[in-house]
Amino acid sequence: MERVAEVVANFVLGISENKWVILLLLNAFLLLVGLIMESLAAIVILTPILLPMALAIGVDPVHFGLIMIFNLAIGFITPPVGVNLFVAAGVAKLKIEEVVKGIGVLLITMVVVLLLVTYIPDISLWLVEYMR
Repeated sequence: MERVAEVVANFVLGISENKWVILLLLNAFLLLVGLIMESLAAIVILTPILLPMALAIGVDPVHFGLIMIFNLAIGFITPPVGVNLFVAAGVAKLKIEEVVKGIGVLLITMVVVLLLVTYIPDISLWLVEYMR
């Protein structure tokens, strides 16, 4: 009734109409959300709002889904929420601070993969195209 998705899409498209800039803004927003919010809740709340915007700039829904999942997965290993950090600390019987020190290489790798998936859509869409 409030047309939140339409308002968000218009706001973002008002900032820039360049698809690559909007994808960068989307990545930054989802990374911030991943830092403070559990992934399943973020997916349920944000997908109906962000998907129409992604469709408006020509992003395939499968590609958008992977971008969202990769961003939120990075949030799973970064403080303050970092659910996987607490699991790893519990399993390894280490302090959370020790586990955080060891995620640097993994975090950099995940960000590089995120950028590749975001800006090279064929990486995430090759199987979809093959199945058509």
